[in-house]
Amino acid sequence: MTEPMHTPGLAAPPALGASALPPGTYDGAVVLVTGGGSGLGKAIAAEFARLGADLVLVGRNAERLAAARDELAPLTGGRVMTAPADIRDPGRIAAVFDAAEARLGLPQVLVNNAAANFPSPAEDLSPNAWRAVLDITLTGTWFTTREFGRRHLAAGTAGSIVSVGASYAWTGGPGYAHSAAAKAGVKNLVETLAVEWGPYGIRINGLVPGLMPHEDMTADIRGQLDRAEEADPGHDGTDGQGSRAGHGSRDEHHEHDARQPALRVGLPRELGWAATFLASPYAGFISGHSLVVDGANWQRRSLVAPPVVPVREQLGRGPFTPPGPGVR
Repeated sequence: MTEPMHTPGLAAPPALGASALPPGTYDGAVVLVTGGGSGLGKAIAAEFARLGADLVLVGRNAERLAAARDELAPLTGGRVMTAPADIRDPGRIAAVFDAAEARLGLPQVLVNNAAANFPSPAEDLSPNAWRAVLDITLTGTWFTTREFGRRHLAAGTAGSIVSVGASYAWTGGPGYAHSAAAKAGVKNLVETLAVEWGPYGIRINGLVPGLMPHEDMTADIRGQLDRAEEADPGHDGTDGQGSRAGHGSRDEHHEHDARQPALRVGLPRELGWAATFLASPYAGFISGHSLVVDGANWQRRSLVAPPVVPVREQLGRGPFTPPGPGVR
């Protein structure tokens, strides 16, 4: 009699501190990471640091940046610079690059990780809510990318850009119309600028995380994940980009493992390893590509379609009530 097939899922990754590239791959290189003070941005920065990079951490929260600097400095000999900034302000972005050049040199690598997101039925989104997400996630990414590109074009030097995207740039993202639209724009920038700037030695790629639990996810995304767990054991629990959902320790997110084809969630360092590869000389002929690091979760389909649950119901919202006169 045939033994039943054992399905342990995808193997666990190497231990924290392991490197996917040779030691010193980024010796002497300057890497600028937006949203680098917490979450996946900090995890990405850590992997560049382990490979010798000097870091420029950009974010809006100066205290978080300082804490990240203290945590990451031992990994890279202490050459970690923080730059509090709102990436929606192109003047401030230029000032960040000026300061980075003066202290460390022109960044050779840019990681566009900063983004804004929260779940909402599309009909509930106010103009301000829509603008906030689009302005940070898409326009802010563009301002930072443009500044990086202009400086390398003027200097005649090569560079590499990695922009964090989301799988719902392809599929759409019910409950995240604002973020899905913004991330679709980020994906298109990757594909457009890879062609425009390739002749000048500037590569740009996208990096799409799956469900990668960490301690810095926002309360609203955590709440959505918990509601999905209670309402539908088959729901995948991801926000489309993975970077704002889950719990901090490996023991705590076992309840989400069965929701992934890999039978486990991702770990933030796995995204960091992918980022260091995409930006490295070993990926020198890869440009205009978006690499999805999610254990095939976004490609999953059910043999029988599950029942449709309206977004408002998934979010625990009551019936839509039109806003009062003069309220938009």
